Amino acid sequence: MIIAIVIIGRMMIANHFKKKFSNVPPPGIIITEVKNKEFFEKIETFGTAISKRSENFKIKKEDLLEDLNIKNFVKKGEILIKLKSGNIIAPFSGVLGYTGLTEDILVSDNIVIITLDDNSTIYSDIKIPENYSAYIKKELPVEVRIATYKDEIFQGEVDFVSSRINADTRSLLSRIKVNNKDFKLISGSLLEVSVKFNLRNSLSVPDTSIMVEGDKSYVYKIDKENIAKKIEVQTGLRSDKNIEIISGLAVGDIIVAEGLRKVRPQGRIKPIKR
Repeated sequence: MIIAIVIIGRMMIANHFKKKFSNVPPPGIIITEVKNKEFFEKIETFGTAISKRSENFKIKKEDLLEDLNIKNFVKKGEILIKLKSGNIIAPFSGVLGYTGLTEDILVSDNIVIITLDDNSTIYSDIKIPENYSAYIKKELPVEVRIATYKDEIFQGEVDFVSSRINADTRSLLSRIKVNNKDFKLISGSLLEVSVKFNLRNSLSVPDTSIMVEGDKSYVYKIDKENIAKKIEVQTGLRSDKNIEIISGLAVGDIIVAEGLRKVRPQGRIKPIKR
């Protein structure tokens, strides 16, 4: 009788907990769809901003008809400065500036230098390390940043590539050009340059969806019954909190995006879309 009571008691306890945990709802898990995204490698370097076109005008103060009052921006054909000896006409549209030099070694204190810069397009000469020479070519996309606008990216492209490696620096001289329609880039600025290469469209998943175990990577793939299946994947590049998937998934697959610790292999989930 004692043995029977123990056995029946265990069965009752087991049934109690089985019933209790079977009624626990599946966890709510954030899911996402596998999509295509552009991935690329990049060469990072620095360069100095160069105006599309620049010109300097030396003016004698005694030749001025009136006090020097220059505009910030002039169009081609406008009068830059009115002089006794003849007005200076803008040969192209651009930004005006001037430097008054006093007691200078090269220029007397009676001389003012007026500068005119066409900054609508900015160029920069950059040095590409020799080991990247096989990848660099014209029209590759370029991203440029400057310290003044830390959160802004300026788009450009490779405009010219030298035909020779510099034997002293072991680098390939290249020139980039950047559209500067808002005139935010100023000649002489230090540019942080990223040249994109090996561009491709690949499968992409959030980096929070990847589980790394040893030298292998896994994701939880969700089927039509909302069952999580642990799938091995081969990963590639990382870009903007996304990871390239080389194999293991297909476009349109649904995977767990966040909350991996709440998921169990072959367990049911309650999907929550981003």
